[in-house]
Amino acid sequence: MTHSARSALLSGMLSGLLRTLSLLPYHWVARLGEGLGSLLYLIPGKRRHILHTNLRLCFPEHSESHRQRLARACFQHVIRSYLERGVQWYGSAQAISDLVELDSAIDLQDRYDQPTIFLGFHFAAIEAACMYYSTRHPVASIYTPMSDQVTNEISMAQRARFGTIMIPRHDSARQILKVLKSGQPIMLAADMDFGLRDSVFVPFFGVQACTLTAVSRLARLSGARVVPFVSEVRPDYQGYKLRIYPALPTFPSGDDQADALAMNQFLETRIREIPEQYYWVHRRFKRRPPGEAPVY
Repeated sequence: MTHSARSALLSGMLSGLLRTLSLLPYHWVARLGEGLGSLLYLIPGKRRHILHTNLRLCFPEHSESHRQRLARACFQHVIRSYLERGVQWYGSAQAISDLVELDSAIDLQDRYDQPTIFLGFHFAAIEAACMYYSTRHPVASIYTPMSDQVTNEISMAQRARFGTIMIPRHDSARQILKVLKSGQPIMLAADMDFGLRDSVFVPFFGVQACTLTAVSRLARLSGARVVPFVSEVRPDYQGYKLRIYPALPTFPSGDDQADALAMNQFLETRIREIPEQYYWVHRRFKRRPPGEAPVY
């Protein structure tokens, strides 16, 4: 079988699975994801090691048993979020809307008064929040291409199906500024280690973390306000809640280091509210300041 034929087969299988999941009742899929997450958590692996390392670094005040319970709950949310891509990527706009409760501190209709950067974070329900917003308002989204080509192609197509403009992260500054100046908001996440370029080391839960300064630069060049949002999984399989907060005050400040710290501090506060829903399976501390040893 040729590479292209194999990719087409895998794409068809993945699409078929997600389409099937989109037809099932949401609470069935959520429970299935939790159960599968519990089983997969029992298998030692790279992601579980990363998860435990992050929790040990960020929550040293907790007991080992507490961190174990948190790790298991986190893994359940992560695997569950993958299965819930079914309705998020293939469900109708109405099906997505029915699952999301909106709590916004800003009037979303005033987005043309000032350029807006919606600053997101990698919680388990981030995909649901972004898809929901795209069914209601024009938006552009910055994305990092996935390593798996099949999944990347599917995600690109489905995320853009309500008109979202998809912009690759590493070739985006000029296009982002053009979109912002046209009055259309941008959604991006800046809470991962994307490399030393355009980044600084600032504390995150007391640990030096390589943090992007691109948000400050884009806000400064475009005159955009930076509006953080957090998406959370509601209890009892009720769906999701999208919380949109007031624009970060005095941001950008003119000091990229101070702005990066402000982003991390905001995120820390939100994580402490729902720590089990954050994607601790990412290598947030992949790069270390000069002289510090690797943590993973």
